[in-house]
Amino acid sequence: MTAEYQVHGAVAVITLNNPPVNGMGLETRTAAVKGIQQALADDAVKAIVITGAGKAFSGGADIKEFNTPKALAEPSLHTFIATAESSTKPVVAAIHTVCMGGGLELSLGCHYRVAMPGAQIALPEVKLGLLPGAGGTQRLPRVLGLEPALNMIVSGNPVASEKLPALFDEIFAADADLLTSAVAFAEKIADVRPLPKVRDRKVDYPNHEAFLQFSRNTVKAMAGPFPAPLECVETVAASVTMKFEDGMKFERERFLHLIQTTESKALRHAFFAERVASKVPDVPADTPVRPIKSAAIIGAGTMGGGIAMNFLNAGIPVKLLETRQEALDKGIATIRKNYENTLKKGKLTQEKLDQRMGLLSSTLAYEDIGQADIVVEAVFEEMGVKEAVFRKLDEVMKPGAILATNTSTLDVDQIAAFTQRPQDVIGTHFFSPANVMKLLEIVRGKATGKDVLATALALSKKLKKTGVVSGVCDGFIGNRMIEQYSRQAGFLLEEGALPEQVDKAAEKFGFAMGPFRMGDLAGNDIGWAIRKRRYVEKPEISYSKTADLLCEMGRYGQKTGAGWYDYKAGDRKAYPNEDVNAMIVKHSADLGITRRKISDEEIVERLVYSLVNEGALILEEGIALRASDIDMVYLTGYGFPLYRGGPMFYADTVGLPNVLLAINKYAKGHQGGAWKPAPLLSKLAADGKGFNG
Repeated sequence: MTAEYQVHGAVAVITLNNPPVNGMGLETRTAAVKGIQQALADDAVKAIVITGAGKAFSGGADIKEFNTPKALAEPSLHTFIATAESSTKPVVAAIHTVCMGGGLELSLGCHYRVAMPGAQIALPEVKLGLLPGAGGTQRLPRVLGLEPALNMIVSGNPVASEKLPALFDEIFAADADLLTSAVAFAEKIADVRPLPKVRDRKVDYPNHEAFLQFSRNTVKAMAGPFPAPLECVETVAASVTMKFEDGMKFERERFLHLIQTTESKALRHAFFAERVASKVPDVPADTPVRPIKSAAIIGAGTMGGGIAMNFLNAGIPVKLLETRQEALDKGIATIRKNYENTLKKGKLTQEKLDQRMGLLSSTLAYEDIGQADIVVEAVFEEMGVKEAVFRKLDEVMKPGAILATNTSTLDVDQIAAFTQRPQDVIGTHFFSPANVMKLLEIVRGKATGKDVLATALALSKKLKKTGVVSGVCDGFIGNRMIEQYSRQAGFLLEEGALPEQVDKAAEKFGFAMGPFRMGDLAGNDIGWAIRKRRYVEKPEISYSKTADLLCEMGRYGQKTGAGWYDYKAGDRKAYPNEDVNAMIVKHSADLGITRRKISDEEIVERLVYSLVNEGALILEEGIALRASDIDMVYLTGYGFPLYRGGPMFYADTVGLPNVLLAINKYAKGHQGGAWKPAPLLSKLAADGKGFNG
């Protein structure tokens, strides 16, 4: 049973038991409602306690039931809460550890609430583009007051139980036994009548109109394109201005409206995509993992230093290896400076800083890193350099050590072949800045051991990264797709656009930054190096020469103060440069192209659909396991707008036939050869299906 029924003297105890967080799925709701009915039918029972087994009271709705008929089947969450609230015997919610979403709404429907200190209390629905839909917006303000309730609902952030004394009838001592204490409390109030109901309370807030208007203005400014935060304000406002039943109807209406919005669908897609990304069909959940108690990093540059910080933050000792002492000193100084900046912002204590720096050691000798459990190579992106490193690692590393490469485009199978232990080699592609970006592309070579892959996925969680598995190909998932995006950005310049217009259109669509600002940030010389390699290896692929001409002008980006734009010291703002624009216009003339006015809509379609089309090829080739993995790469590593759900999800919302129509149109234009519809895209469009089912 997912809800257990026991009687302790005159008190019936119903324990929700649906691990890991006692999600209130249909079985759990059915068993709990039966439990309340059984207690009401037993004359010996005077009161009822509802609690949760294991590590939660309840985390709310059962996410496994989202978008299935079970989510709405009776008894619904509303019915479960109404059954508790209308009980003729007092119902006590005994809360511990986690009480969120529908779990908190259930407790608000009970007559009494008791809790252990340190329990995390939240209504996090706004993070899925929704609002609490089982009375949370109407009951919480009646208990906590308008302002604190609104803050909790609009932010969705958890608050510790002891900081919410108004919510609880009693908070027990930290060393108390919850069940014993809750049963004693239930016995004490068993005969108190009338039974207190949250719905009967009034929200008393002087001059609530002014406060609510202020809240609307503040939330509107912060919510951006997401509708849910403002809807939360409106439904909470109903708790003051409407009768309880009318407020409940209004909440339901707004909840059903939000659940249909693209923004909420995108957030829910991202929520599930993140959870499923760590599941690999042929690597069972119980695959043994290798212990990672120490790490070594080869290279103390920007990338190596950032990677080292991830391990240090997770409490894993790191040995940093470089070829020159001055490079080591510089790398360590940068790590310290990064931590000191975090300290200045108040996000790190001096004690934590000292502790993390204390885990860091350095060396110039490969022999000193031999005992590390994992070694991550972060050296120059050139196969000859990687070969020398991996041959050396093969010599010095202990048996069973994981040999990881932070390559962003090179062949992991070829790198693995430089060793006698290809099963221990894996790609761990961190994104810059590595200590900030959430994405970790985990590249599975053809010989990579299943235990090595399982260990890398477990490690990504420990490092607080979103790990996404990719197969081996040039550029893996993210960079292979971004190359097509960059190619289109270049062709747009040749046809009539300027960097500022392209970037503004992309940013208006919701990208964190447009392609040219992104190039300046990453370093235009990096793309130049990749293109030079492409000209030799894949001469059939065409590129706009504008980016090469820019590099020939010595404009490598922010690091040189000049790229597609000019930059001023201490100022990240991009200032358009007349010489660059003149170079672009001249290049069009040299190609014999008459420049034309290009709409923002065309810019966005060409940039985004180039990602989609390449994503479809990646999916078809099995480089990505699922479309949602591609979306996860773009949401966490490339600044794709969260409210659009990632490129593949966005294509589904536009409709694949419409995407295909646009691609076929652009295939007739300038550099039309870059647009060859992926067979999978054509097939799904013809079948009326989407990438995400």
